[in-house]
Amino acid sequence: MVRTLRYVLGGALVAVIAHAVPAKEPDSEKTGTAREVTEPTFTLKGHRDDVWSVALSPDGKRVASSSKDKTVRLWDATTGDELATLNHNNQVLRVAFSADGKHIASAGADNVAKIWDADGKELLTLTGHTHWVTAVAFSPDGKTLATSSGDKSVRLWDVATGKELAKWQGHASEVWGVAFAPNGKHVASAGKDGTVRIWDVETGKEVATLKGHTAEVFTVAFSPDSASLASCSKDGTVRIWDVKGAKEQCALKGHKGDVYTIAFCADGKQVVSSGADRTVRLWEVDKAQELVTFKGHQGVVYGVASSADAKVIVSAGQDRAVRLWSIPAAVASGK
Repeated sequence: MVRTLRYVLGGALVAVIAHAVPAKEPDSEKTGTAREVTEPTFTLKGHRDDVWSVALSPDGKRVASSSKDKTVRLWDATTGDELATLNHNNQVLRVAFSADGKHIASAGADNVAKIWDADGKELLTLTGHTHWVTAVAFSPDGKTLATSSGDKSVRLWDVATGKELAKWQGHASEVWGVAFAPNGKHVASAGKDGTVRIWDVETGKEVATLKGHTAEVFTVAFSPDSASLASCSKDGTVRIWDVKGAKEQCALKGHKGDVYTIAFCADGKQVVSSGADRTVRLWEVDKAQELVTFKGHQGVVYGVASSADAKVIVSAGQDRAVRLWSIPAAVASGK
């Protein structure tokens, strides 16, 4: 099925094509210990430049993507229809949904973060960072937003008022990623200085500096139980850390080149990563084993996310496409 989407760009009506394949069990081949999937369920096209990040709404019905083309786009995850286009004044580096799905946050190279309602209406512009805002993350109750920036800081904001609540500094250089723990107690940040840092939300103190990566760290993500933290790096690895003990649990190796994004799946037993080698990879954490390699992007894969039911992965990248993948049933069921 081929669908034509239309949107307004600079006053002109522009037509783009979204290629949609009916939902089915993905074509996969088991190679060694890892299966290979080469057919996405949907390929969404509309962005006019690299797509930096993707996010799935908690109910799995919508996809948000952010791009170098200065927009965030909202998509219907079941039909592939484009629902809305949200605009920044410069490229948009990251996008995130709140846990209740009522708000969307975006991080811009225009030095601001924006908060939108679920339909894409702009509610607030958060100003204060003096360099690119590189990432955004909501607290589990949706009342606080964490941001990271090229100005070396991590900041907290009141989602209702836009007031800056805290400013944390500790990284020696740009901060590329930020994540809020599901229990609300900690925020983690990823830096160009090669470190991952954990901050206590209540006191504002840095409680741990995690060292192990040998190059800059791009993204961090907490497990659903907040006990583990995943990070990915220019050194080509994904690392899993014990939050309480501030120790590395394992390193996941398989990507050929930079690993840009990491996300935990809903059960906390699997993580998904994307990289410069044009692949998305699904891993089993306990065994430090690669389960599935998803291939289909025609360039670097910058963004990845997993659905709340752990059945769908969304990815996006240099080829300007957003792709939705079904996780093979045998892998999702642990067989």
